[in-house]
Amino acid sequence: MSQDWQQLNTDVIALLKEARQNVLQKMRAPLTVAEKTSRKDLVTNVDKANEKFLIEGIRRLDPDAQVLGEEGFGDQLTSLAGRVWIVDPIDGTMNFVKQQDNFAIMIGIYQDGVGQLGYIFDVMANVLYFGGPQLGGVWANDREIQAPADIALADGLIGASGPLVIHDVAHMQKIVHDSAGMRISGSAGIEIINIMKGETLGYISHLKPWDIAAGQVLMNTLGVRVSTIDGKPLNMLSSNLVLVATKKAQRDILQIEEDDVSL
Repeated sequence: MSQDWQQLNTDVIALLKEARQNVLQKMRAPLTVAEKTSRKDLVTNVDKANEKFLIEGIRRLDPDAQVLGEEGFGDQLTSLAGRVWIVDPIDGTMNFVKQQDNFAIMIGIYQDGVGQLGYIFDVMANVLYFGGPQLGGVWANDREIQAPADIALADGLIGASGPLVIHDVAHMQKIVHDSAGMRISGSAGIEIINIMKGETLGYISHLKPWDIAAGQVLMNTLGVRVSTIDGKPLNMLSSNLVLVATKKAQRDILQIEEDDVSL
């Protein structure tokens, strides 16, 4: 790893720790909550303030980079050329509003479309998961994480989006049935953490770039597959139906999709 990447990692960790303190401070006051696309798609004053804070920090650290942020305070991207930071200031806003728990701050750093560093900060647990190719591994605070066991779909729990299962999108009901059971956390970042901890073998949901940018870097570094539901690479500038899974579970899920096509 070059000195530049090492220093950048140190600076990002410091930025995220300060962002966490800002969020905790703002949680002491009443939240201002608004709907984006529906009553189940929320944004708060904290989402917006945290994105502004993070982007200002990124501009100082990496002034030539482009930034894609969920709340729109970054750049309008048409390409992943050069260095691109993808930011989710509060991942799991509904949890943040209703539970004040189970939400994360996330940053993914890409170079010419390839993930280099990823950060998922479980704010309430005060655990920062970070790593990527430029670090040669993944850490939870100061503890290096080992790759989760490569288990088959039948042998583990799977994280899933409730609406996908209810409406049986992409054979989700069979996928869940064939697994050991379904769990729903309401946050892509928390779902990725569950996979890193070996508590689940995968996760399926409709995700925007900021929902999966950091997680994709961490998962790829640990040998966990990230693809569309039919096994293709993600387009990091658009929404995707994303499958995150161990190699064996991905194989099992893709087989379910292929079996339906062949009927």
